[in-house]
Amino acid sequence: MRFPLHCPSCDSEMKVIKLSCTSCETEVLGKFSLPNLSRLDVEDQEFIVQFLLNSGSLKEMAIKLGKSYPTVRNKLDDLIEKLKKINEIL
Repeated sequence: MRFPLHCPSCDSEMKVIKLSCTSCETEVLGKFSLPNLSRLDVEDQEFIVQFLLNSGSLKEMAIKLGKSYPTVRNKLDDLIEKLKKINEIL
């Protein structure tokens, strides 16, 4: 199940309101912002994980993904722009 980032009705950003412990049933209520990386879609998050696991080597990423280096570089540049926009919103 994907974590909803935007309201299905009005497309506004969703906030976490309640956290609960499945072990002792403790609950915390409030309005919590999501961490920046969780605001990205799953595909972008997976790219970042692979980037880190490959020690930041775009050349290795390109080989593992079966894509050209420029394609992988463009993906990284797109992610950088997305993160800049997320940071501007905060």
